[in-house]
Amino acid sequence: MLPSVVGALLSVAVLAYVLSKAATTRHKRSIIGARALRRAVVAVYSVLLVLNLWCAVAATHAMVSDAIAVTTLLATGAFGLVVAERRIPATMVVQRRKVLAVGAHPDDLELACGGTLAKLVDAGHEVRGLVMSAGEAGGDQGVRPAAARHGAAFLGLSGLRVHDFPDTRLETVSDGMVRAIEAAVNEFGPDVIFTHSAHDQDQDHYAVHRATLRAARAHHSILCFESPSVTRDFDPSVFVDIDGYVDVKVEAVLSHRDPAGRPYMTPGRVRGMAAFRGAQAKNVNAEAFEPVRLLGSAIGDL
Repeated sequence: MLPSVVGALLSVAVLAYVLSKAATTRHKRSIIGARALRRAVVAVYSVLLVLNLWCAVAATHAMVSDAIAVTTLLATGAFGLVVAERRIPATMVVQRRKVLAVGAHPDDLELACGGTLAKLVDAGHEVRGLVMSAGEAGGDQGVRPAAARHGAAFLGLSGLRVHDFPDTRLETVSDGMVRAIEAAVNEFGPDVIFTHSAHDQDQDHYAVHRATLRAARAHHSILCFESPSVTRDFDPSVFVDIDGYVDVKVEAVLSHRDPAGRPYMTPGRVRGMAAFRGAQAKNVNAEAFEPVRLLGSAIGDL
């Protein structure tokens, strides 16, 4: 009976870990295919838990209970080996940079540059986010900011501020946004600023682009990311290799359940865009940026 009890407790411990919120933090998201792996672990350990409990309660033959307990131990060892083998490699940089990403709505940063932000965090850079509206016109104002904070925590951002400027009418509060972005730039002192492109047909995205350029008019390095609403004039010349981080980006986007169902929020669309930009960069997967201006020494090996 004792081996079955141990096997059941081990199964409960693994399931509790995998299903907890801790399993979706940046320390657990650095596994290639983490979402699929979690599903497999939940399925296997649910079966093992039932079998171990059955052996403990039904007082089955010792050989059967021992075999199931040993299988549980072997599965745990195999799970550990798979996690170690599938961990995304990250090389720590010599010089740590500060990166500020400015978006209009709660899901913009994950959609546009989630892979890049996660990769920068893993390399040792400090990344913060700034979102100008709560996205009330595109979903539940009470839900979307929390989803943005969850996505930011998943990517590993050291901080995220969500402002409450009016969604779909950001051009009417341009001066207020400029002051908010200026305050963030002065407080944080970023080496690089990411924001929306001028070639974006979403009026809020364009308003944030203009406000960022005004607020960072004396800054030397500004990169414009690609939103789903960019026009055909979006012409990137800076690409970041996000191979290994596409699954991370997909899961960060899926944090935003409220506006889910929009075509550009689907895993297929996110993966397709990463592959498309990767092909342009002569790589597997990439995210694309238009430089407003870019000082080489400011970005280092970003």
